[in-house]
Amino acid sequence: MHDITLLQLIEDDFAPAQQLLELLQTESIALHGRDMPLLEDILARKQSLVILLDQQGRRRSELLASLGLSQDRDGVVQLASHSQAGERLLQQLDALGKLLAECQALNARNGQLIQIQQGATANQLRILMGGESPSLYDSRGSTSPLAKPRALSQA
Repeated sequence: MHDITLLQLIEDDFAPAQQLLELLQTESIALHGRDMPLLEDILARKQSLVILLDQQGRRRSELLASLGLSQDRDGVVQLASHSQAGERLLQQLDALGKLLAECQALNARNGQLIQIQQGATANQLRILMGGESPSLYDSRGSTSPLAKPRALSQA
């Protein structure tokens, strides 16, 4: 009976994990276009999906712990070895793991893109606020000193 419950918990995670993957793909596109309203919406939806997936993961861990099994793949393998649904249980676990690994990889790429954009934005602000290198010229054609703040209209 516990094996069927665990299988159901795993299968219940496929829909939110697939939604998360799609959101991460949309987020990547929105990051390239710097679509802030869409990014805010995506963040809220991502957070709710991550919370849901975390809760489901805790339920699976609690179920395995209540059976005296380790709360990782080895515990599921042990449970599957004594179950008629064991092969399906392991297949579904592996498929979910692959889907979540795709989400993690895409999230890491999106994080790198955010860091690149933050660096570019910081550089642009430094230029606008007068902290650019002396090789850049101001509106009068002369190089501007590093420590001299200027009004944004003179950048």
